[in-house]
Parts: sequence; structure tokens; C-alpha cells
Amino acid sequence: MATQEPDASPRWDTSAAALGHDRPDVAAYAALASDLRERVDGEVQFDEYAQVLYATDGSIYRAKPAGVVCPRDVDDVVAAHEVAADHDVPVLPRGTGSSLAGQAVGPGCVVLDMSRHMDDIVAVDADAREATVQPGVVQDHLDARLAEDGLKFAPDPASSGRATVVGGIGNNSTGAHSVRYGITDAYTEELEVVLADGTRIHTREVVLGSDEHEAIIDGGGVEAELYRTVEGLVRDNADEIAEKYPNLKRSVSGYNLHKVIYETDDGEEAINLSKLFVGAEGTLGTVVEATVSLVSKPAETALALYCFDDLVDAMEAVPVALEYPVSAVELMDDEVFRLARESTEYAQYEEPIPDGTAAALMLEWDSELVDDFEAAVADTTAEFVDAGAAFDVLEAYSDEAQGKLWKLRKAAIPLLMSLEGDPKPYPFIEDATVPPEELAAYVQEFEDVLEAHGTSAAYFAHAGSGTLHIRPILNLKDGEGIETMHSITDDVTDLVLDHFGAFSGEHGDGLARTEFNPKMYGPQLWGAFQDLKSAFDPDWRMNPGKVVYVDGDTAADRGYPESAADTDMRENLRYGAEYHSIEPQTALDFDDEGGFSHLVELCNGCGTCRETEGDVMCPTYRASGEEIQATRGRANMLRAAISGELPEEELHSERFQEEVLGLCVGCKGCMSDCPTGVDLAKLKAEVKHEHHEREGAGLRERLFADVDVASRVGSALAPVANAATKLPGARTAMERTLGIAAERDLPTFTRDTFRKRFARRGGAAVSAAEADARVVLFPDTYTDYSMPDAGMAAVEVLEAANVHVRVPDDLAASGRAAFSTGFVEKARDRAAANVETLAPFVEEGYAVVFVEPSDAVMFQDEYRDLLDGDAVEAVSAASYGVLEYVDTHRLDEAMAFREDPETGEPLAYHGHCNQKAVNTDHHAVGVLRRAGYDVDPLDTTCCGMAGSFGYEAEHYDLSKAIGSMLFETHDESRAEAITAPGASCRSQLGDREEASGQPPHPVEKVAAALER
Repeated sequence: MATQEPDASPRWDTSAAALGHDRPDVAAYAALASDLRERVDGEVQFDEYAQVLYATDGSIYRAKPAGVVCPRDVDDVVAAHEVAADHDVPVLPRGTGSSLAGQAVGPGCVVLDMSRHMDDIVAVDADAREATVQPGVVQDHLDARLAEDGLKFAPDPASSGRATVVGGIGNNSTGAHSVRYGITDAYTEELEVVLADGTRIHTREVVLGSDEHEAIIDGGGVEAELYRTVEGLVRDNADEIAEKYPNLKRSVSGYNLHKVIYETDDGEEAINLSKLFVGAEGTLGTVVEATVSLVSKPAETALALYCFDDLVDAMEAVPVALEYPVSAVELMDDEVFRLARESTEYAQYEEPIPDGTAAALMLEWDSELVDDFEAAVADTTAEFVDAGAAFDVLEAYSDEAQGKLWKLRKAAIPLLMSLEGDPKPYPFIEDATVPPEELAAYVQEFEDVLEAHGTSAAYFAHAGSGTLHIRPILNLKDGEGIETMHSITDDVTDLVLDHFGAFSGEHGDGLARTEFNPKMYGPQLWGAFQDLKSAFDPDWRMNPGKVVYVDGDTAADRGYPESAADTDMRENLRYGAEYHSIEPQTALDFDDEGGFSHLVELCNGCGTCRETEGDVMCPTYRASGEEIQATRGRANMLRAAISGELPEEELHSERFQEEVLGLCVGCKGCMSDCPTGVDLAKLKAEVKHEHHEREGAGLRERLFADVDVASRVGSALAPVANAATKLPGARTAMERTLGIAAERDLPTFTRDTFRKRFARRGGAAVSAAEADARVVLFPDTYTDYSMPDAGMAAVEVLEAANVHVRVPDDLAASGRAAFSTGFVEKARDRAAANVETLAPFVEEGYAVVFVEPSDAVMFQDEYRDLLDGDAVEAVSAASYGVLEYVDTHRLDEAMAFREDPETGEPLAYHGHCNQKAVNTDHHAVGVLRRAGYDVDPLDTTCCGMAGSFGYEAEHYDLSKAIGSMLFETHDESRAEAITAPGASCRSQLGDREEASGQPPHPVEKVAAALER
């Protein structure tokens, strides 16, 4: 099926000529790359792939860097700075690239990826409430360590699961609890910094006039000059600083001249240059170590969500809410609720929201602020509901109930960014901040600005701090849309100043707002910013063009890089007016995603796929730590390929097919875990299909695509087939000829297949006439030929609930293996055959039930991409994993389970990644628990086998590395025994050195618990 007319341009014409795209220039930086490789121990990546991978961050911007250095230590950082200085090339220090204003991208820069290796927690001093970290430490990882001492790092950005602490320092980050804790600059105590020329300095609190201060000044050199310059700038601009810096909890535009000199708790005047590096976005130097102060972690919290029938009424309630001892005040509007209601993933969280809610304020209290949560909620309910401002309230005291409300609040951005079509709610003025008492008037006037420009926006986020994330909906692939963005920004920055606010209260300046900083601070402070930048970075080579800039003539006269001059928010856009991409004819149906290219472009660069704790996405990144293995990396590479940024033939090169696509295990985790739903498994299948059509396929690929045929032959020849693979030299020969890893235990086959066993016992034990329900039990390849015990256990469990079970002989393989290896037409043929066979059963009221989860999901999801029509929709809707079916219909309530000490023992459960992607993984846990088991559901990613992936010789080590994460999680569980529904998962667990065999399928554990 095609998403383009048959007479359209060539299916996959990705040439630069066709798309008008300039490609990266690698040769221009060859000498620089060579010198860096001589001096740096870490990776030095200066090819086209690196330039594509690091050209974007979480913002609307794209700027091709010179290349990337992943330093291993401070010496590497110093060397990189020195080499870059020798070549007069800018340097851009970068964390995980989750920045929303374009801070982490820069044209022609040497990007320092500080997240790759320098990620140690150096020290934690619980008594002093301080922690020292390297720049690559992710905040959630630090907080997990601090939780042992009842502490946490106070700023809590939504990106804390992948954003680094030092990245947050560069941005001056904060989050939902800034009402309670403030922002990062309040917690940054000491820094180790490398300046542009490689000079190292140590910044910390120094009392003015003290011996330490005098020693610094008398010592001369760079450090003394920096102290003199900063002190002079603050002194000479004292009146302007007092007038121009807004009095807000959040203000992160410009440099922190208002915070670098302050009064200590002892009443002394001190200077701390660390405060200047906070929010400097890497424009003053590269932070290589940070010491931050910590706060205690409240033991408990409570939430109340107040529902208003008018947005302005909700805004007017914000300053009133702040009169109470709250730790957070968050806002959501009706557009967020509407999108959540229409979303499969988030509808459950929106369901409790009363009809007519135009806006809601969510208030939080913690146990360090209040003793009686219910009394505290009663006070605000009397203030808002009883007085008539709000019309309803939802109260949440349990962790589960609060978690659902927070998930709804945090769903706002992914819901908005997943809108169909090119117009998107883009971030460019979304974190402007005004005093809370100004919010109501500000919102009304903001609405006027939007109306004047013919667009709209949703309202959400941190109302208690005066920060609303307002994202106007625009098409930035259109010149008019780009100009509208600039005009809206100009108008809104005027509006912000009228209401005594700041252009950025959270996400920083970057490429989006630096242009407007002269308007906010005026010419005198703007000149002070330029002097400050020149003192720390005389050649303006540190991340130029961010926070501050100079006019073009000055930049040219002084030899500054072009990027330091006249920053314009309309330049370096990821999707500008010149952007073009192909929309190829596709074998799969991409209509629901808005087309192939739209699905690729749904990746907004937020970097959620780089999170390494919780959920599934992205297992190969978790094992390798390489950007190209994250879903964002793969999406960026595909975008570059379909837009002509890469050479025409690159998509079909061996490197692209292996490094970009071949290492995607098809777990489908990105389908659910990616905030915008970038389904890389589907994209991979489409591109692999096109590659097979164009280049052909190898013997191993064809073998794995037809694994059902190979298994049928193996079963017919068993036990000889099993013995043959154990002959001396057989495994080595298989690796040499087929590329199947010699170290991996191969599946064994049985002649006594599941279908034979089912037929031998006489077929169904419960007749169709007497049954309460009827199912077709799908005889998948693994269950039929290798693991029939699981199939028979499924029959036993279903029949224990008085279900009639049919196992037809004329079903084809599900097509999962063919689909995963890119043989789309083969998968389509098998899907069509199965739908034709099963549709009459479904019409008669049968469900289709699966032992193997990947096959269940194939029917539930991929069949709808392969086929059209009512029949496939009906079969797909009637398809279930076996315990999903039991749980959905509560069939276990009709079963009798025995009381047995074995069922009371803890049992670890490793769910299948495909089922997690479609939110059906939890069903097995419910059934196992009701069967009497003490189940510990493991929070794990893919097992690493992923069908054929773990058998491929070149992927064996990566497969085992992914598997080791499963093993470690199991080792941390209270349960020694483990169960897993996926055949691949059980194979990986069975291949573990200390394993005594493959663990059972969950349905086997349920069958074992039945009373006989």
C-alpha cells in the first residue's frame, strides 16, 4: 500500500540535487581532526554521521558542527580546547542535548560530548549536604545515590532522567518545584572550569577583602584579571543591575551579574564566579567538575487539582494559592485535556477531569511544610471551591493517585508535539516569565498577540513561578511562518517587559532568545555582558552566538567567528523554508502517522531515548552509550538521508544499514516511550524492505525471515537436527557460512509438536456448545516446534475457565520474523492468509489467543499496517496474548487455584518489550498474583535477543550486554525464580552461565497453580 500516487517521483530519490540540500563538509576539518586524535584519548568523530548526530538538540534549531570529541578526563578537555584554539575553531560543551532553546548546537564548533565518559559521582558529603560530580552525571542518577541519605538536588527539570547536572548548571535549570526551592544558581557552590585557551580555574565563594581574595588579586594572571573585571562590572553597573534584572524566582536570561557578588550568612560580602557560569550556556568556559549543595527529601506529598471554567480565573487564583504553604503550583488548560482524552496512552489520566474544565491548577504540599495534608487541602478548597472561583477539586494522597496527575501534567508537551501536519506548537517564547500577580493580565494580552498573528496555543506548566509554557502553532517550513515566529517573539518580549518579567524563566537564551537580550537589559548592561564575555573568552570561541553577541562589523574587525555576530532566531532552523524531504511510496501504511517523513520528523530531539532507568527505550543505547544507537540518533540519520543532507546512496550503504538500522532490535519501546511516538521499528522495516528490493538479501536474512520453515524442517528431523549442531566444528562452520554466533545456544526442536500433542489428546476438552467462550489458539513457530509445553499449559488454563480451544492446522506463520527483517511483502502474504482463515472464526465470536507475545502484537499492530479492510480490523481487535485474554475477561475468577508453598514464593516477572509498547504487559502480572504468586515485576528493557538479533555473530556481544542489564535487575529482585512470556527472553535467560535451564512461560506457572 502506498502513501503516494503511483506516478509520483522515484520512490526513494534522496539526492542532494533532488532535495536542494547542502551536505556536511568533512574535508575542511581533516587537519583539526588529525591534531585532536593525536592529543585526545577519547573518541574523536569528524565524519558526516557525527555532524548529523550533533547538529540538533531538543530545540527547533540545526547547526552542523565541525565534529565531536568525547573526552575521557580533564586532560582531554584541556587538549581539545588547546587544539581548537590552534585552529581558531569554536568549542561547544554539551550534556545530553535536551536543551530547548538551541544552546547545544553551533555551526562549525568542536562539540565536547561530556556525557559519554565523564559521568562519575566524585563525592557525597551527607553531613555538609554537598555532592561533587563530573559533567556527565545525569540528575536522576545523582538523586538515586542521594536518596540513600535522604537528600536530593533541588532543581527538578522534566528532563532529569537524561539531563546532566552540569548541563543544568549551564542552563540554570529548574522545574515544577521552583516555588519551593528556586533554581540551580542557588545550589552551585564550586566549579572546576577549563577556559577557551585550556587554562584551568577553580571558582568558589571568596570573601571580598579576605586574605584569600588578596592572594588571588596579587597572584596576577588570568584568574586575577577575571576577579578584577567582574568586580568592576558589578560596581560600575550597580544601578542598572538593580533596575533591569526582574524580581522573579525564575530569570535565566543573560549573565548573572546580579548574583555573583552577595552577602553571606555571616554578613560579609563575597564573590563567587561559579554563579556566572550558571546559565552561561558554555559561553564562558567548560565545566569539568561541580560541587552542588543539597536539600532533604520530603517523606510524603499530597496533591489537589482545582478545576476552573475559565483560564483567566485560574490565573487570578495563582497569587492566592501562593499564600498557602505549597511546594508547587502547576497549570493545565482544556487543550491539554482534549489531546489527552483523544490519546490511547493518556486518556486514562484525563478521565477523572470534570467536563467543562477550561483550566486546572494543581497544588502540591510536602511533609516538611505541613503536618496535616487533609487540613491543608481543606483550607485551599474553602478558598477556591467554596468561594466559587473553582467548581471542583480532585484530591490525591497516595503515590499512585499523585503519579497519575503528574503524568497528565507532564503529557502536555508530547501531546502537543504529536499534532499531525507541519504546523506544530514550537518552543521559542514558551518560558517567558512574569510575576504571578501579573499572570491574568499577561495571558489576556498574550491571547491578543496570538489572535493578531492568526494562531493559537495551549497553556500549561509552572504557574506558581509565573512561567507558562505557551507554544504558538506555526509552520516553520514556510517563510511566512518563520517571519510570524519572529514577529510574535518581538511582540511577546515587549509584553513581558510591560509586566516586569523575563524572556526566559527556565529554558535559557540559546539561538531562540539571545537576539532579544539587548531589549531586556538595555545598552549599558548589554555592553557589560560583552565585556564579561571578552574577559573570559577573548576570542569569543566558546559557544558563540548564545547569551551575547556583537555586531557583524565588530566581529569581523576583531577576528571573532561568524557565529558570534548578530544572532537571529530565524537562522539555523531545523526545518526552515529551504528544507525539503521525500515522501516515498511505501510498502507499509503510514497514513495514521501522517506519512513516512512525518513519522521521522516527529523526533523533536528531547532525548528521552537516552534515559537508562525505567521503561524499554532504547536498549542498544543503554548498552553502548552511543548517540547513534538512541532513537533520536537513528531518527536524525533517517531525516538526513531523506532530506539530501547525506549522499544519495548513503541510505543503502553497508554502514547505514548496519550502524543505523541493523542495531535497532525492533523492541518497539520507542512506540510508547518516545514522547511523540517515533516508531523506529516500523521505519526500520520499511527501509530494510526498500533495501532488499534494491540490493537483494543475504542467505542469513532469508533464513531468519523463514524461520518457521527452518523450524518445521528441524522438527521433522529431530532429534538428529539437534545433535547435528553439537558436532565438533559445526558451530564454527555456521558462524563462518551464515554468521550465526558460535557461542549462542541454538533452539532445539521436537518431533512431538504442540499441534500433534493437542490432536493426540483429542483436541478440545471443552465443547463449543458448552463453553463460556471460544478461542483459536495460534500455534506460533516457537511454541509449536520447540516449546510445546507452554502451548499445552495455555490450553489447560483456558479450559479451566470453560473456554473452547481450537488449534487450526491451516494457519501461516504470523509474519513477525519476516517483518522484523524487512521482508514486508512476505509478512503481508502471511498476514493476508491468516486474516482470511481467522476472520470467519472471529465473526462467530472466537478470540485469537497467542502464547508468544511478539506474535500477538504482530496481529494487534503490524497487521493493520500491512492490510486494509474490516476483516483485518476485526481480527486485530480480537487478538490477545493468552494471559492478556484471561485478565481482560477475568477468566481466572472461574478457576480454582490450590494453596501451595511454591506459589507463595517470590516470582520475578520480565515482561516482553513488544507488549510493553502496546500497554498489554501488565495483564500477566495480575493473573499470576491472583493465582497466588508473590510477583515482582522487573522494570526492564528488551532482553537483547530480539528474535534473530541475538543469534547474529556481529551482534552477539551487544546482545549479551543488553541481557546483562536484565540479569542485574533480576539479581536485585527479592525473587530468585523468574518467568518471561517471550521465547527470546527465555532463551537469553537460559543462556546465562548460572542458569539451570530456560525459565517457564507465565502461563505455565498459572497452569501449575491450578487445583487438579
